[in-house]
Amino acid sequence: MTATALRASCLERHFGSVRAIDGVDLEVPEGAIVGLIGPNGAGKTTLLKALLGLTRYRGNLEVLGIEPLRHRDRLMEEVCFIADTAILPRWMRVDQLLDYVAGVHPRFDRSLAEQLLADTDVQHSRHVGKLSKGMTVQLHLALVMAIDARLLVLDEPTLGLDILFRKRFFEQILASYHNSRRTILISTHQVEEVEDILTDVIFMDRGKVLLHKSVGEIAGEYVELLATGDGVSRAGEIPCVARRKVPGGTAFIYRDIGADVLAPLGEVRTPSLSDLFVAVVTGGAEGG
Repeated sequence: MTATALRASCLERHFGSVRAIDGVDLEVPEGAIVGLIGPNGAGKTTLLKALLGLTRYRGNLEVLGIEPLRHRDRLMEEVCFIADTAILPRWMRVDQLLDYVAGVHPRFDRSLAEQLLADTDVQHSRHVGKLSKGMTVQLHLALVMAIDARLLVLDEPTLGLDILFRKRFFEQILASYHNSRRTILISTHQVEEVEDILTDVIFMDRGKVLLHKSVGEIAGEYVELLATGDGVSRAGEIPCVARRKVPGGTAFIYRDIGADVLAPLGEVRTPSLSDLFVAVVTGGAEGG
C-alpha cells in the first residue's frame, strides 16, 4: 500500500473576502512528482505556505503524517523548499555557505552538493552576492538537493531564468527523483516546462482545486481530436470538454469518449496539459 505524503480535507485560508484556499481536498502519494498548476492569484503559494506551516488555516492538513502548525520543527527536518526568489546570505562566499549548511543541518551531504556544483559555473571562492540569478538558483538547488529530505517543495523555481538553465534545472530534479523516493511538489503557471516529468497533476484556480489526477489517469480519461473538413461539424455534435480553432480546422477535447469513435473524424491524441488546463479553467470556451 502506497504511503501518503500530503493529505488535506476542507482546507481553507481566507484574507478578508479573498478565498485564497477555498475548501481544498487533496491526497498525494509518497514518491510522486506533482505539478501544482494555476494562473497568478490561483492560491498556489498560499497552499504551499499552509503545507509548510507558514500561514494559518482551517480544516485538516497532514504533511508526511505531521500537522504543519503544531509540529513545524519536526516537519522542517523532512522538507526542503525553494521559493521563486532564492534567498541566500549575500555576504558569504560559496565555500563558507557550504560550511555553514554542513554545520547546522545533520542530513546535509556536502560531497553531493559539491558534485552538483561541479557541473555549473559557480565558483567556491565567489561571494553569493556576486553571482548571477541563474547561478544563485543553481547554488540554492545544490544545497537543497544535498539534504536527505522526504519532500521537496518548489514555488516557481525558474521564474525569470533563460530556457537553457530551466531545462537543466528540471533535468537535475528528475535525476534526484530517480536516485531517491522523495516526493516533489512543483508550483508553476508554466505548464509546458514540467509536464514531461510529472506523475501527478493538480489544477488550481481562485482557491479551488479543479482537477487532481495522475498523468496516467488523464491519458486514459481525456482525448483530443484535431478535426478538419466535414469532420468539424460531426465532431461538434459530440459533447466535449472544450474546443478551439487551429490552422485548418478545430481541436476538441473529450472526456470518456473512445478513440475508435473519434478516429474517423480526424487525428486523435492525448491533450497536452497546457491545453487541458485552459479547457478546465475556462470551462471549455471556444477560442477564436
